Amino acid sequence: MNEGSETETHPDAGRRAGAMLRSAREERGLELEAIAAKTRIPLRHLEAIEAGQFGELPSRTYAIGFSRTYAREVGLDERAVLDQVRADLAEEEPGRPARPDRFEPGDPARVPSRGLAWFSVVAVILLVAGAFTFYRTYFSPGLGPPPLTEETPQAVAANTQPRGPAHAATDAPSGPVVFTSLMDGTWVKFYDGAGERLYEAQMAKGESYTVPSDAQNPQVWTGRPYALAITVGGRQVPKLSEEDTIIKDVSITPEALLSRGTAPITSATPAA
Repeated sequence: MNEGSETETHPDAGRRAGAMLRSAREERGLELEAIAAKTRIPLRHLEAIEAGQFGELPSRTYAIGFSRTYAREVGLDERAVLDQVRADLAEEEPGRPARPDRFEPGDPARVPSRGLAWFSVVAVILLVAGAFTFYRTYFSPGLGPPPLTEETPQAVAANTQPRGPAHAATDAPSGPVVFTSLMDGTWVKFYDGAGERLYEAQMAKGESYTVPSDAQNPQVWTGRPYALAITVGGRQVPKLSEEDTIIKDVSITPEALLSRGTAPITSATPAA
């Protein structure tokens, strides 16, 4: 009775875990690159899971954790998928007893993101610096060094003169647009306004890509906008977003990047 109920509830019973996940993804019309961007699992690991080649993953623990995250993303029963993954692993390692793994690194709820860890370090540094500054100004206000020279009225007047139009020229968009990955495994896709792909890869830390100057309305799609540093003609501009979100169809022309100022893009919005 229980076996019949289980088969009716899970029509993929008896199939290997990779086939179950690939079938669910294709039914939803999702590309494997989109799954990698959303789950932050390297594309090569997802390909190994779908092929049932769990030996390509760093360890058994990664196979369990990544498969659970993949199943959740495509709407499959996590328990059924994990049971099948353990069965597949048992076939690959017949001498190893099957047991549940307690730690699954593919589950974002159990592993803090690298951005959160860096944010914590910066917050601690700022807290220490603020406490030191408060101590010096509140308890010892006269310990700071005196000014080297007194500012003359002529210097004050010169500093208050309005800037000429020559400074506005620095805001004119010019030079190449360069994206540099700040983290390993950053999936990103660049394409033009007609949808033709310009570049697509899992960028390693420090790897850069220069957008072709003749590309018509170049746009970007990535799940890690916070991991991409951007320069226009060698000038640093704000990131597309500081949040852990997927952005798509965002214009990356020099005019669009410079016109954003300091306001980051926080969600996927179509290009103008």
